[in-house]
Amino acid sequence: MARITFHAFLCLQLIDYYYLSMSESAAIITQGLKKEFGDKVAVADLTLKVDKGEVFGFLGPNGAGKTTAVKMLLGLIYPTSGKGEVLGSPLGDHRARNRVGFMPEHFRFHDWLTAVEFLNLHGNLYHMPGERLDERIPELLELVGLQAHAEKKLRAFSKGMLQRIGLAQALLNDPELVFLDEPTSGLDPVGRRLVRDIIRELSNGGTTVFLNSHLLSEVEITCDRVAFIRQGEVLTTSSLKSLVEGELTVEVRARNLNQDIVSGLERWSQNVRADGDHLSLTLSGEAVIPEINQYLVENGVDVYAIRPKQLSLEDLFIQVVGTEGGL
Repeated sequence: MARITFHAFLCLQLIDYYYLSMSESAAIITQGLKKEFGDKVAVADLTLKVDKGEVFGFLGPNGAGKTTAVKMLLGLIYPTSGKGEVLGSPLGDHRARNRVGFMPEHFRFHDWLTAVEFLNLHGNLYHMPGERLDERIPELLELVGLQAHAEKKLRAFSKGMLQRIGLAQALLNDPELVFLDEPTSGLDPVGRRLVRDIIRELSNGGTTVFLNSHLLSEVEITCDRVAFIRQGEVLTTSSLKSLVEGELTVEVRARNLNQDIVSGLERWSQNVRADGDHLSLTLSGEAVIPEINQYLVENGVDVYAIRPKQLSLEDLFIQVVGTEGGL
């Protein structure tokens, strides 16, 4: 048997201590989670930390491994390698799963049941007391705006109504952590506003929300932090505010531009695009805009307009993940 040196042993102990200290403040923490299906690597390296009480966005193109990653976190499938914890327990631990809610994207609800019967069924699966269900179900139906449809069978529900009853099901057990996969798909603007308000209320109450959505505008409004994943690997994880506010695009309409002047703008921006009388620059902040304007004027350029535009999450997604595949 190979012997381990004291230095290597100490390093391992420090890693375990760091991992433990990180997990105390985390709802989810993973290190190097990998999932292979035969020769196919679905998730190559899922390393992330989701803090308790935050709304966390999980973004990536189709086929990036998002669904497989969520299934590992829920304990529905087991990783090939790596480790992780959910609510302080190892992945798949039943004690933690009882404190987790999940709304899948492709749900197949029992459409012969009424809304009340459907929620009662899921409450029984959680072994919730009947008295608690009698209180909780009306509360949730009112929360998602379906109290008037309590006795209607799910087969008569619209797609938006099914989304909302699915959200009610995910919140039935008062979860400490809830996974929402495309929660606003099929909803009208009023419905999306309702879901956003519910998510924010959950976060304010200490519930952690793990959100996967194709609607980047919804993520931009709702989430505190986001992770970008591509080809089964987390590329970056950061505060959404710092990511989006860190850069801005400036559009300039001007006359008498030439290549030398455009090249001179590279002292302020590494991403300068010129098309006729139009310029576009990516800047780290707006403080240098007066310098850019002065530079253009001093070089004989007639400046008609300078319009700063904050970087959107969609722009950021393209920058980080690229254009291959759809979200």
